[in-house]
Amino acid sequence: MDKYSFLNAAHTAYFADLYEQYTINPDSVEPSWRAFFQGYDFGSENYGLEGEIVEGVSSQIPEHVQKEFQVVKLIDGYRNRGHLFTKTNPVRDRRRYEPTLDIENFGLSQSDLDTTFNAGDILGIGAQTLREILKHLNSIYCDAIGVEYMYIRKPDEIQWIQNKLNINDNQPNFTGEQKKHILKKLNEAVSFESFLHTKYVGQKRFSLEGGESLIPGLDAVIEKAAELGVQEFVMGMAHRGRLSTLTNIFGKSAKDIFSEFDGKDYEQEVFDGDVKYHLGWTSNRQTDNGKKINLSIAPNPSHLETVGAVVEGIVRAKQDTLYSDNFSKVLPIVVHGDAAIAGQGLVYEVVQMAQLDGYKTNGTIHVVVNNQVGFTTNYLDARSSTYCTDIGKVTLSPVLHVNADDAEAVVHAMLFALDFRMNFKRDVFIDLLGYRKYGHNEGDEPRFTQPKLYKAIAKHANPRDIYAAKLVAQGIIDKDYVKQLENDYKSSLEEKLEDSRKEDKTVITPFMEEQWKDFTQVDETTMMQSVDTTTDSIRLAEITKVISNLPKDKKFIRKIERLINDRQTMFDENRLDWAMAEHLAYGTLLDEGYNVRISGQDVERGTFSHRHAVVKVEDSEEEILLLNQVSDKQGQFHIFNSLLSEYGVVGFDYGYAMASPNTLTIWEAQFGDFSNGAQIMLDQYISAGEDKWKTQNGLVMLLPHGYEGQGAEHSSARMERYLQLCAKDNMFVADCTTPANFFHLLRRQMKTNYRKPLIVFTPKSLLRHPKCVSTVEEFANGAFQMLIDDAAVKTDKVKTLVFLTGKFYYDLDEERENLNREDVALIRIEQLFPLPTTQIREILAKYKNAEDIVWAQEEPRNMGAYAHMLMHLDEAKTFRLASRRPYGAPAAGSSVRSKKRHKEVIDFVFDKTKNNQR
Repeated sequence: MDKYSFLNAAHTAYFADLYEQYTINPDSVEPSWRAFFQGYDFGSENYGLEGEIVEGVSSQIPEHVQKEFQVVKLIDGYRNRGHLFTKTNPVRDRRRYEPTLDIENFGLSQSDLDTTFNAGDILGIGAQTLREILKHLNSIYCDAIGVEYMYIRKPDEIQWIQNKLNINDNQPNFTGEQKKHILKKLNEAVSFESFLHTKYVGQKRFSLEGGESLIPGLDAVIEKAAELGVQEFVMGMAHRGRLSTLTNIFGKSAKDIFSEFDGKDYEQEVFDGDVKYHLGWTSNRQTDNGKKINLSIAPNPSHLETVGAVVEGIVRAKQDTLYSDNFSKVLPIVVHGDAAIAGQGLVYEVVQMAQLDGYKTNGTIHVVVNNQVGFTTNYLDARSSTYCTDIGKVTLSPVLHVNADDAEAVVHAMLFALDFRMNFKRDVFIDLLGYRKYGHNEGDEPRFTQPKLYKAIAKHANPRDIYAAKLVAQGIIDKDYVKQLENDYKSSLEEKLEDSRKEDKTVITPFMEEQWKDFTQVDETTMMQSVDTTTDSIRLAEITKVISNLPKDKKFIRKIERLINDRQTMFDENRLDWAMAEHLAYGTLLDEGYNVRISGQDVERGTFSHRHAVVKVEDSEEEILLLNQVSDKQGQFHIFNSLLSEYGVVGFDYGYAMASPNTLTIWEAQFGDFSNGAQIMLDQYISAGEDKWKTQNGLVMLLPHGYEGQGAEHSSARMERYLQLCAKDNMFVADCTTPANFFHLLRRQMKTNYRKPLIVFTPKSLLRHPKCVSTVEEFANGAFQMLIDDAAVKTDKVKTLVFLTGKFYYDLDEERENLNREDVALIRIEQLFPLPTTQIREILAKYKNAEDIVWAQEEPRNMGAYAHMLMHLDEAKTFRLASRRPYGAPAAGSSVRSKKRHKEVIDFVFDKTKNNQR
């Protein structure tokens, strides 16, 4: 047992330091401690504080020394629980918590208030009376800022925080000019909202009123961060306060916002747009100190918190491609609502990414605009946790709770958060406790559900007026100063309003326009054009050699060695499988200077052990990525096994692709249907982002699909859902049947001057199917085929013409061989959207002798591509359908039943008299 074992951890450092001082110079220690140390020889075996002796020693400690320990406990109490007793709520009484911080709860009494205690050394104020120590503690922990941090497990971080808090007693200390600047930004926030309130009565704007101090807080972070070397900021926030942030922080012209309020049509015909408080924005700003910085606020849907994942992906893409030497040069800021951060599970997914190699961004500043109500739900019904920010404790992040009425405290807390992020490269949370002046939107009546609260709010002065009164009292401004600020700002808004009403159309500036300047927006006609994806066969051979040879000086599992060596064998035998299609697609693109990023569950080896893009050294688990050895000037290859998340990771990778159009960004589902965990990303971003926000995105989603008797959850990637989302020119959907076609599909994704999301239904059993192979020639000189005709039949002999897609082709081809049927042609639709209708009609004309035209699918009738074919091809209405009958679940759990149903569909394809539809 250590000689200080009778102390808890928080006391030990203090006690040990005192003892150290005593052993060096006894006279330097306060007399009562000196007497204590003299009485007990801590180095002696006979008198060491061990075992039962502890109680004896403890009982013999002089009363004043015992009081010192009580004061140390009191300090610990404030550090751990002081945040529960702050003055942070501007409109409600705080909930009461027990036990309180009354000194009686720590074995102290009023008679001790004027006694001097050495424990003040812990706070950096030296020996002080208990009264002064309490004053100091209350100033640090129980005023307008409450701090949670004692759960952090890194002593250096705790010490840094405590040192930071001790400076100025955790109180703001701004110059007169700095205070005037805070007031200026506060005025912009207040005046902007009141202007909109009078000019656009009753229109939704999700005002910031009650949380206006967010604006000077963000302004301060951006200014200071630029001084610290940050070059780009990426922000995500939902609706509340977004318009004010766009105008007063990001520099979007109020003229454009007024045009959006007036509901004018857009200048671009193919662009449907979105409501004004969903749109993104990118701008360049020069700070007060002359630093040039780039600001981006990501577009977002109404699905709260979704944008947080996207922001992290955007940031990581910028870090990987532009700032790989120092990730901290890009700063993510995510603004949350109190109900959303507590209620949306996505927040947990994103927070869990914060320190993972594939997703970390060197720390995010999370700001909660805490209205204390979610739509109409009181905070007591919105969460079980004490605070809405308790999610921050997952990553042991510090949390600061701030009174939003105290503008200086808000700025002080934001700068504290910035310093922590820059020092420790970790997340930090700020809980900005304010209120919401009006209802959820400006047409709502909040008194229906919060009558008492809104009586208090109606009488409450806004943060600007509160702060202005404070500055007047300090003699920094006079009473006319604010009125002049307000008049000047509103006059500028009036001018912009007049200018906006001279315009007939609303012009939407593309998000991150600089990154996308070399790309064009295209329609379906361009999407259907052939793209040159050929490559040199000699270079294919060279890349194959690289990815087929492991380092000779390292030891690998024998099976891995064989699998890697087999790549060269496949190439030499001219039989390239699906994995080789992937590796050679990535390798050739990397060789041409593109980057490749793949993430998802188990993607490094592949769920079905086909990829092995990362190979582990047997003894050390060192990772070998052969695709990073293609050439000296190649692009970057990144592949990461993700956390067990779909929603958060898809959002992250969508954001990554949004910020890095020259990166082939891929998310692979462990099984295709697992993507339904990311359905919001599919509905709100992937299928609709370009239409709503003018944002192109080249994200590729690989979804294993195919009926192999694995049950309801591992058969279907639910292609019907993706196909239902398809319209005009919003994305590509493919279901390839050959490695060569997949190779060219991946290359096509990067070889165009536009970007569209690509959904690919990928195989499971075909990964090792002996017939699912392609030649080197098909890789080198082929192209992506949207439709594959049947080369195995003679046209004039065909009586049954079967259209189908995906893996089902191989099942039907095998049965055709078994039956020796030369009158059946199998036509593979490789691209389901945009559907190659012209080629399909050419096939129909070619096989003019066909009497029976079939659409065949292994999925149930109400799933798969059948409905899609009916919608996009009029002729499909006359096709005979061969499928399972409609089911609620995609497949049967019984392998016997599954095989039976599968066989019935196959039989029905070849014999229409068979009783199908079971």
